[in-house]
Amino acid sequence: MSNTPSIILYTAGTPNGYKVSIALEELGIPYELKVIALMKNEQKEPWFLEINPNGRIPAITDRNSPAADGQQLHIFESGAILEYLVGAYDKENKISYPYGSKEHWQTLSWLHFQMGGLGPMQGQANHFFRYAPEKVQYGIDRYQAETKRLYSVLNSHLEKQPSGYLVGNKLTIADIANFGWVRSAAWAGIDINEFPALKAWEEKIDAREAVQRGLQAPPGMDVKKKLTEEELEAKLAEARQWIKAPESSKKE
Repeated sequence: MSNTPSIILYTAGTPNGYKVSIALEELGIPYELKVIALMKNEQKEPWFLEINPNGRIPAITDRNSPAADGQQLHIFESGAILEYLVGAYDKENKISYPYGSKEHWQTLSWLHFQMGGLGPMQGQANHFFRYAPEKVQYGIDRYQAETKRLYSVLNSHLEKQPSGYLVGNKLTIADIANFGWVRSAAWAGIDINEFPALKAWEEKIDAREAVQRGLQAPPGMDVKKKLTEEELEAKLAEARQWIKAPESSKKE
């Protein structure tokens, strides 16, 4: 059985999608990129549902998985993919710590903080602030406030971290998981300047060459680029139409 990775990454230019391309670039693992056309509902097509029954990105296929005796293995959910990649291929602990160590469990804590908290809450902030067909101020206020609370948790923790990383003295999958969401703070209507330690952390990670390669792998909107009102409305119009479409038209 060979341990040579043979990975297909199914992704798109979203905070969750960037996690896996960044991790693969940081690990130096070659991969085949398959960009999923979300607005065309490619993620709902039967071939993709065989890979991820939930019809979401990202997902991977490891055609030579050491966890499956060299056979093909599909993994979905971004957190699970990150854990798989470091478990199967990060033997030198480039972006992880040895299993069972204090730092290993701390890394998982911050990973699941993002998976169960920051991602879902900021995702709803994005929806109500940017995409909802009707403006619902309660939804905007509710989810922006919760996103800010979660940012404050990260900010307070990073103020105590001399390394500038979430765990120990290096970048880990915990940083990678949270980074894409914090990087798109403005898209959710959040001012990152209110959180100086978090802003410094985001800039530190954004400056890494492998991170930039990962961000450029799946094409997506540059959330840091200032758009005119006309450009912004044009980008949002298509998304709003897609959101309003009945589920039956989304190839469920």
